[in-house]
Amino acid sequence: MEPAKEEESSVQDEAVDKSNFKNCNHIAFYRRQKLLHPGKSLYRALLDSVTLCNDSVKLQIINEENKENQEDLGLWQEEFGSFLDIKANGPSSIGLDFSLHGCEHVYGIPEHAETLLLKNTSDDDAYRLFNLDVYGHKIYDKMGIYGSVPFLLAHKPDRTSGIFWLNSSETLVEINTKAVMEHVPSRSPPDITKQRVVPQTDVHWMSESGIIDVFLLMGPTPFDIFKQYAQLTGTQALPPLFSLGYHQCRWNYEDEQDVKAVDAGFDEHDIPYDVIWLDIEHTESKRYFTWDKKKFQHPERMQELLKRKKRKLVVIIDPHIKVDPMYTLYSEAKKKGYFVKDRKGQDFEGICWPGSSSYLDFTNPEVREWYADQFSFKSYKGSTDILFVWNDMNEPSVFKGAELTMQRDAVHHGNWEHREVHNLYGFYQQMATAEGLIKRSGGQNRPFVLTRSFFAGSQKYGAVWTGDNVAEWSYLKISIPMLLTISIAGISFCGADVGGFIGDPEPELLVRWYQAGAYQPFFRGHANIESKRREPWLFGDENTRIIREAIRERYTLLPYLYSLFYRAHTTAEPVMRPLWVEFPKEQETFGVEDEYMLGNALLVHPVIEQEATTVNVLLPGSDEVWYDLRRFRRLDYPGTLKIPVTLESIPVFQRGGSVVPLKTTVGRSTEWMTDISYELRVALDSKDFAVGELYLDDGHSFQYLHKKQFLHRKFIFHKNVFSSSCADEIGQYHTKCVVERVLILGVQKQPTSVTASLQSKRDGKDKEVVFTYDAKTSTLTLEKLLLNVGADWEIHIK
Repeated sequence: MEPAKEEESSVQDEAVDKSNFKNCNHIAFYRRQKLLHPGKSLYRALLDSVTLCNDSVKLQIINEENKENQEDLGLWQEEFGSFLDIKANGPSSIGLDFSLHGCEHVYGIPEHAETLLLKNTSDDDAYRLFNLDVYGHKIYDKMGIYGSVPFLLAHKPDRTSGIFWLNSSETLVEINTKAVMEHVPSRSPPDITKQRVVPQTDVHWMSESGIIDVFLLMGPTPFDIFKQYAQLTGTQALPPLFSLGYHQCRWNYEDEQDVKAVDAGFDEHDIPYDVIWLDIEHTESKRYFTWDKKKFQHPERMQELLKRKKRKLVVIIDPHIKVDPMYTLYSEAKKKGYFVKDRKGQDFEGICWPGSSSYLDFTNPEVREWYADQFSFKSYKGSTDILFVWNDMNEPSVFKGAELTMQRDAVHHGNWEHREVHNLYGFYQQMATAEGLIKRSGGQNRPFVLTRSFFAGSQKYGAVWTGDNVAEWSYLKISIPMLLTISIAGISFCGADVGGFIGDPEPELLVRWYQAGAYQPFFRGHANIESKRREPWLFGDENTRIIREAIRERYTLLPYLYSLFYRAHTTAEPVMRPLWVEFPKEQETFGVEDEYMLGNALLVHPVIEQEATTVNVLLPGSDEVWYDLRRFRRLDYPGTLKIPVTLESIPVFQRGGSVVPLKTTVGRSTEWMTDISYELRVALDSKDFAVGELYLDDGHSFQYLHKKQFLHRKFIFHKNVFSSSCADEIGQYHTKCVVERVLILGVQKQPTSVTASLQSKRDGKDKEVVFTYDAKTSTLTLEKLLLNVGADWEIHIK
């Protein structure tokens, strides 16, 4: 967020310009290492000057006899504008080079507003991993923004590998892809050698502090890499079902009446949604865990009205705490010594939304436990069990700080300098918040926590989003590779603000963004305080109708999405994934970033160009069959196709060989849809085969984990028999929900009869099934099945 208007001028006058700071900070840091070790790769230079200590490597950059020259390089202290960085523990940096033979395609290391495929870098243009509050960040820029995951993937047709550089200090990554000569084994005489040109990508990691702690992941498949990385950092937390619905947010909904009116507007316009959000203005003068006494006089009553409609509330809680001895949270934290300290041992103070603020030291487990307790109903007055949390500004953002963040020589628990743990700050706040919501429920219910700042492993605690984007077509376009990069770095629950946070989107852009967001993991509309109101019904009847349809498509798709999140939770498979992950041998997919796979079954191509009438869609796989998700048309000729588009929808294709579970209709929110029946969309491949799955539990608790209360069903179509069986015998969950309809795409001839049988029945009688066949689309529709979703059954087609 940008600073509030009344504070903006004073904040911006005293803050260092980010672009200037970039040139004098991490680039200066880079150049110092080059000056220290001219003519060498940094790794070779480090080997000349390292001291081994147990299993760690500590770089001894300087020698006493060279101290005068090194001080000239700013190694002991550095000035950035009015800021002085004192290196009390002495200067250090670490680095390592890796050569990836045969690889020219590398991915990962979010977060950057950049292409999916990582680019070659120059001396002053390395990828930077340093969490920063960058309002309206540039696009196609390698600067660090809100999150950092130091995980890089390299891919070639026969292998995927990964490098996980475990370091939370400022990190730069250089990439250089080039052609090299390789000797080829030959049976020719020994004096005759053969050579060939092969690609090679050199990756150079360099961090300001820490130790060399690096993991090489050998794959060999993309999904092997995801599992190996998850063994190190954890899998995606299984989110509560409501959080996969649509979220309506704005900085700020003004008061309780405004919340009530917006909530009623969704019902009036027949648009489903699950969560309404409150930004910083809902608090008492930016004191978190409080309510504005005039605008939100009865927060519990407001939440009760939402609860009756089976909806939820999310409120913002940032890490900075207003310096105010009368503010209980501040006074208690100060008394306990829970704030980050400056280099002189005093509480670090910076400027943020409340004015002068101190920052909780979330690296301290005791602070995290205390913070978690603040979410109890006893401590957080006016909160209820439908209130969930949004952690913002947790890079951490300091308005008058260098680069608008905390000084590097601030001191954390254990005498760690902030420079060493900077990229972990938001990670630890989200951890403490998630734990607080779990404790609030007595360990029974899953939390929902959205964080802006993140690190490797943040997937264990909730969701992330791409930050303060802009209402322009270019930001819609860049959001796709940004989300794909975050996804393959282990964080499946990610999204971008629909419509763009900053500015006012034109109606066409807003429509296209809703259509894209409906097929992405986290789906939230959000807007700046200076933006015009943009609830979905404010852009004319026709645009309202199209947005309504996009959101309703999302709700229809929820069974498939929830099943994908279960796989992300249990097997670390990304929910949203680049094409090359599903088609690792298809080289034409390696650089595709304007379309993606949602799970293994759906290919989505958002429309990202203004006034587009056609889009070029790559349908990969020489042996694949694809179907238009809405018209059921079969496409047997994969490749790049020019697909006509209108404003009505975006191209979505179902992959032959898959089964996608859907809901037959939608409700006002996810909780209204618990007993709505299922439709199974079966898309046959070239061998008339298909397989899919459905995961189902109560949608909110940990009973799936503690008491194995869940259903995991497997669906197979083979030799004209469509069957449902248990995919995991451990799970047991009772549901009244039924499979009402099955659509089978790609049936080449009309059957003469269709019968269904429950395998639990012993009378051997089959039930005749009502069916219709559309010869034009080769689609067989089975109606009125009423087969319990938890039962074993077979459908025979003759």
